[in-house]
Amino acid sequence: MKKLLPGLLAIIIISSCKNEFKPEPIIVNYPVTAKVDTVNTYFETEVKDPYRWLEDDRSPETEAWVKEQNKTTFGYLEKIPFRKDLKHRLEKLWNYEKLGSPRKRGNYTYFYKNDGLQNQYVVYRAKGDEKPEVFLDPNSFSDDGTTSLAGLTFTKDGSLAAYLISEGGSDWRKAIILNAETKEIMEDTLIDIKFSGISWKGNEGFYYSSYDKPKGSELSAKTDQHKVYYHKLGTPQKKDELIFGGTPIEKHRYIGANVTEDNKYLVISASVSTSGNKLFIRDLEDPNSLLFPIVEDTDSDNYVIDNVGSKLYIVTDRNAPNKKIVTVDAKNPKPEHWVDIIPETENVLSPNTGGGYIFTEYMVDAISKVFQYDYDGKLIREVKLPGIGSASGFGGEKEDLDFYFSFTNYNTPGSIYKYDPENGEYELYWKPEIDFNPENYTSEQLFYNSKDGTKIPMIITYKKGVKLNGKNPTILYAYGGFNVSLTPSFSIANAVWMEQGGIYAVPNLRGGGEYGKKWHDAGIKTKKQNVFDDFIAAAEYLIANKYTSKEYLAIRGGSNGGLLVGATMTQRPDLMQVALPAVGVMDMLRYHTFTAGAGWAYDYGTAEDTIEMFEYLKGYSPVHNVKAGTSYPATLVTTGDHDDRVVPAHSFKFAAELQEKQKGTNPTLIRIETNAGHGAGTPVSKTIEQYADIFGFTLFNMGHTELPNKSVLKDFKE
Repeated sequence: MKKLLPGLLAIIIISSCKNEFKPEPIIVNYPVTAKVDTVNTYFETEVKDPYRWLEDDRSPETEAWVKEQNKTTFGYLEKIPFRKDLKHRLEKLWNYEKLGSPRKRGNYTYFYKNDGLQNQYVVYRAKGDEKPEVFLDPNSFSDDGTTSLAGLTFTKDGSLAAYLISEGGSDWRKAIILNAETKEIMEDTLIDIKFSGISWKGNEGFYYSSYDKPKGSELSAKTDQHKVYYHKLGTPQKKDELIFGGTPIEKHRYIGANVTEDNKYLVISASVSTSGNKLFIRDLEDPNSLLFPIVEDTDSDNYVIDNVGSKLYIVTDRNAPNKKIVTVDAKNPKPEHWVDIIPETENVLSPNTGGGYIFTEYMVDAISKVFQYDYDGKLIREVKLPGIGSASGFGGEKEDLDFYFSFTNYNTPGSIYKYDPENGEYELYWKPEIDFNPENYTSEQLFYNSKDGTKIPMIITYKKGVKLNGKNPTILYAYGGFNVSLTPSFSIANAVWMEQGGIYAVPNLRGGGEYGKKWHDAGIKTKKQNVFDDFIAAAEYLIANKYTSKEYLAIRGGSNGGLLVGATMTQRPDLMQVALPAVGVMDMLRYHTFTAGAGWAYDYGTAEDTIEMFEYLKGYSPVHNVKAGTSYPATLVTTGDHDDRVVPAHSFKFAAELQEKQKGTNPTLIRIETNAGHGAGTPVSKTIEQYADIFGFTLFNMGHTELPNKSVLKDFKE
């Protein structure tokens, strides 16, 4: 491997903006990224892969490359004159108490709380009206806050608890079992758990899922045979019983196990991709019972939401793209015996249960509506929400006399409400005290036409009084995949952006779940271009209607949204000033060879499927569509060196291509967070630093030499 040397190419960044003078230029000397003669052949077509060596996350050469790239990137970011101002404002606004919805377990009510700038939320509990006490403090798990709490589950009686931890942002987990009353650790830590929750069987033990530890790098090597185990308390992990997934016929990429609330049934879901699952059930009260199939194909998504005795309540999109709830007897549970109890509607269903009722949340153009039903499917009432936005929660145990839900939108911080299911009344339980006035901001939902005429909804949020003159810094954020729905929610970082006169726009692209399975399927495989066209049309709408202009537009997205940004900026580099792809899937020919990436084939297809699929993927794969001599927008690629979901090699290779082929003055940098993963569990301190860098980079490359609104910094002293 060649030794990394400073590149000879100097990129001069000159800010052009409202200031009449030109600021001092920032000169970037990119490290030279070595090339190798690696070639893959797909259907007799040779494809060069010169940066293949960056896939080896354990090599000293890759480690050296990361250090050189970060040195270059942070050298640039440190010269942005208002970077520290942004960080200070983010810290100040972030510094307020945040609370999660309480849940009752045994004799205690548990809740998550962050005092303000704590790296991780702390779990508290209270008995009756007594003063809350700390139950778990993840900030004590590691000195730098990079070990996070990734799950917490109690037994039905609340006497035992098991919690999962993630180290450095990895998807690999460890499980620790506690006596919940005394908070004492009961036995040795379980290791090597992945893509799994914990589901207790009485007080005897619990079920969890994992893969065999891969050969090679545990952060990038392929994992595709998930297995469910049963851990009996008091026994070593090596004696855990393999329940499902160990044979060739049981081989699936994602398997989950859940025990019903009454501890009567074990339900197992098995999938080969992120869409569609088989469903199995076992009667835990019969020691001789075997797993029995409910659904034997992966043509639909199905899960058991609850049961009453042997009567199962199943949520399904089988012959119901927007989902419905059916009932069936567990002794004869095949789909031909299903009976609709809450039929499909024109809106997408997301149900929950609590207090002996079923609560159905529907997305109406990505906005929440909630209805309450009894277990016979009779409508009790519509729950009139506090406003227009997103509601979540409405869940608890059958015997709960009350429980909690939260409500938020793009310009309203989340508040918690206490709900009485018997009379439908609720009261404000907690509201954040934050240095941000929602009354000064507005959100509007509109619809625009995509390239093929499809109407796409978009919510645009900004400070009241903003003039539509084409000069507003604007972030266009989207996802567009995996049936994921983007619904209105408050973000502290976005509040800081809007304080500075920024506009935040979120379109609900095809490929998402906002309008059910049909909407999702309209953006997969050979229809993936629909997603990019929807995003491009959103940008064109914002520009045509003077919300912004090319010079003030940034596009942003993460994971599948990072792919969205990468594909859009390579197809239409003329459309935006700044591109911000985060932890993106950038190499569409090889994504399925890393970790559990093969499970994304429902959305993407793979290069091995057919020659048509190969050519389609190669036609938009960001890594393969960076063209020499093209002027790409100012680009800040972001990723984490411990990301084992979308491995950082995707971002590494994309950044290397951009740095080699960029024409003109726009910087193409990569910011690699060390000891960090795909995003979940990232310490608050790191998150604040990331946003200060992202917003600073964006505004600077839109021509700003100082913050547009400096009044929010009146109390800041260097």
